[in-house]
Amino acid sequence: MQHFRQVMQGAELRAAGALAGDAIGGVGGLVADLHEAVASRVFDALGPMGAPVRVVHDGVSSAIYGGVRMGLRALPRGGATLAALNAPADALPLANTPRGGLALAALNGAIGDALAEADNPLALGMSLRRDGGDVALEATELALTYPEASGRVAVFVHGLIETEDAWVRPPLSGRRPPRPSYGALLRDDLGYTAVYVRYNTGRHISDNGRALSELLEALVARWPVAIEELALVGHSMGGLVARSASHVGERDGRGWVVPLRHVVCLGAPHMGAPLEKAANVAGWTLGRVPETRPFAKVVNGRSVGIKDLRYGSCAEADWCDCDADELLTDRCQDVPFVDHAAYAFIGATLFRSERHPVGHVLGDLLVRLPSASGRGRRRTIPFEVDRGRHLGGLTHFDLLNHPQVYDQLRDWLS
Repeated sequence: MQHFRQVMQGAELRAAGALAGDAIGGVGGLVADLHEAVASRVFDALGPMGAPVRVVHDGVSSAIYGGVRMGLRALPRGGATLAALNAPADALPLANTPRGGLALAALNGAIGDALAEADNPLALGMSLRRDGGDVALEATELALTYPEASGRVAVFVHGLIETEDAWVRPPLSGRRPPRPSYGALLRDDLGYTAVYVRYNTGRHISDNGRALSELLEALVARWPVAIEELALVGHSMGGLVARSASHVGERDGRGWVVPLRHVVCLGAPHMGAPLEKAANVAGWTLGRVPETRPFAKVVNGRSVGIKDLRYGSCAEADWCDCDADELLTDRCQDVPFVDHAAYAFIGATLFRSERHPVGHVLGDLLVRLPSASGRGRRRTIPFEVDRGRHLGGLTHFDLLNHPQVYDQLRDWLS
């Protein structure tokens, strides 16, 4: 086990060094692209007279910038290799340490799609988590890990650049203990067993929905006791992943959908998130002019998972065969609910009244109430009237652990 841990962290350190090298080398590439854009405008103005000088200029600048990029990439890679060789034998994988987990969550949220495509050791997968480690989806290990397993199971799905630890938020003052998680409270009040997942939030929401469906299929089949009621609770992006998973699970005839009774979305951007729409406009605008086009590449380099939040994409058909950076085009299709499950939402605003002009514009800081409630100009998510709740005076991250949210969650799940 110690050898495995050392090998795993060594691979992660080398991968981190390579990634840092690519990022630093990318700065050199950005400077080179800017230089080329400015020079091209000058040489285009000179016309044929500037052609001989342009040939020499392009050759020299290409060689110089190529050497600079190689040198910049080599520095962090060498340091990471040295650190990997000196990693302690009992070192935990980065994903199993609190700070390492947060760093990986942020990294995967930003460029997780590229990490997964490159089979990078830093790419996260869809996994069941407990006590800071992965839980194998085997009957024996599930029985050992969940000795308190009951027939009522609540699955908690975190949001963008979060981990399963986000559901337990430390108090603002260190003098008080953290609030109990929703899972712990549901166990005490309603006999639910809480399970938590971690996943790569940089991948497409539909890909994560399919992965969650596969995980739940194994979980339900190998759970220590028969599952009678299953609830999915998703925060932010996690709400969209839960909707996607339930849809693809029913479509594919998965057995885990049979006991599904509740899908609760906390601050989920069903109609999209304003910040992603702003990033889309910024990237498109920067790409119109040669001198700013290199910056457009940087802005548009964010993950497809983030881009899916532009309009709340839950299905593969929403993004397949189209330009992910096209300007403000909503291609999202309706993803039907599972008939025998109750879907619900909670949306928050900074001010207590949902009609407050500032609260109407800012929502909970990241998601506006019409989006969280599924009310759009072109699409409407068919939440039942008694399955929606607005909570005023809360932020987006308050929804992860707040007494008012729990009271409503308990009422719905009971």
